[in-house]
Amino acid sequence: MSERTRLTSVETVHEEGSWLFTARDRYGEPEEVVVVPCEDGVEAWLNRCTHEAQRLDRGTGAPMRDGQIICPRHGSMFDACSGYCDNGDAADTTLVSVELAVEGGDVYLADRGYEFDHEGAIEDGAGTDGDDEPDSTSHIGF
Repeated sequence: MSERTRLTSVETVHEEGSWLFTARDRYGEPEEVVVVPCEDGVEAWLNRCTHEAQRLDRGTGAPMRDGQIICPRHGSMFDACSGYCDNGDAADTTLVSVELAVEGGDVYLADRGYEFDHEGAIEDGAGTDGDDEPDSTSHIGF
């Protein structure tokens, strides 16, 4: 779907602990993707727990401890490198991966199933691409 798009640097992900962006799937639907440090590189996962589709990174960085991403809702912990969870409500499941490429310290979106939309959460880009979506996240109508 997409040629490789530069997202950020490996150094930035390791310094900040995670990096969130929004991509469009092959149907044009927005998906949040969280990039996390993994040993010397990075990995990317759809930004949702496998248990109840809770957001892992709620816009302030993915909660992590000892190389694991922690679901803020129920505490299940996913290995940052494999996406596998061996505890809690999400036990024996694996996060959905998004393919990246790393060259010269730069991180690129390489997954043909997604096209980069913008840095940050889905709401961060609402109303910015001319698609008549609201400029706020409010659901109040008048």
